Amino acid sequence: MNQENSHHVGAGTPACTGAGTDILSEAIGSVRIGRAEACRKAESGSWGMRFAAFAGSGVHIVLRGSAWLVTATGRPRALKAGDVVVAPFGAETGLSHAPRLLSHLPPACPSGNTRSPDPTDVEFLHAAYLLDRGQVHPYLRSLPEVLTISPGHDRSSQLRSLTDLLAADVTDVQPGSGATRPALLDLLLTHALRQWLKQDGDVDRPDIGDPAIAVALREIHTSLDKPWTVQQLSEAVGMSRTAFTKRFTVVVGKPPITYLTGWRLSYGARLLRETTAPLATIARQVGYSTEFAFGAAFRREYGIAPGRFRDLQSRQVPAAQVRGV
Repeated sequence: MNQENSHHVGAGTPACTGAGTDILSEAIGSVRIGRAEACRKAESGSWGMRFAAFAGSGVHIVLRGSAWLVTATGRPRALKAGDVVVAPFGAETGLSHAPRLLSHLPPACPSGNTRSPDPTDVEFLHAAYLLDRGQVHPYLRSLPEVLTISPGHDRSSQLRSLTDLLAADVTDVQPGSGATRPALLDLLLTHALRQWLKQDGDVDRPDIGDPAIAVALREIHTSLDKPWTVQQLSEAVGMSRTAFTKRFTVVVGKPPITYLTGWRLSYGARLLRETTAPLATIARQVGYSTEFAFGAAFRREYGIAPGRFRDLQSRQVPAAQVRGV
């Protein structure tokens, strides 16, 4: 296992905790409220670029040629055509024609696609979900800052097909790209993380699968509209409140009510972005008795009123550039 992938995934954060609870799907869903951006770049000769840290998740994909991945920690890693690099929580990364220090690389140009009619040495695809509001899901933050996936492993054909589709979508922007780009990025991130877990993650991923906590998570996810309390959740899994709170915090990484509130607001943000449902309806769907209560909690989490958040999201147009990764 390479140095970038040698970190522990984090105790108690398996991709699937059983009982129908899929934390990987939940994590990908949480970044979906961000803006899906992508660009395609080509370089020749002596070159290098540094992508600033950002809130969100993103990927670098080597479409052609070779390069070196540079991070703030660990040694530079050689990349070849087809390799996929995932930044689960938007850590600072760099790409270069040769091993270099990250601090020595110039900032990546924020302009859109840079393709040349002349032959080039290397070509990349960069894509990311950029979160203007909220935080990256705890599961994604528990992963190493950079994951690398080689095309030589099983099911790599799926990643190659998704890469080809996203590259074509970026190269030839057509009506509907606002829908296709997030869908493709969802699939790309999901398949890349699945492949990494199979390739490198099983060594470090704890085999906890705590059935009691899995049941609690299932109850939260499938009945988000219920006015849950810690006492009710602990009774649902047959534990004392104190024991349940302690175990849930260890397994999930945060206390039950903190997790419940974060998931309610994250799901509420997705509904605001993806539906036209009235605010009062969304409030009830995510467990708030009134639109006012939902709005107050939403402002504390995202720093903006739900209506304003929806208005800003509806006015966004697909960007022709990607920032951060």
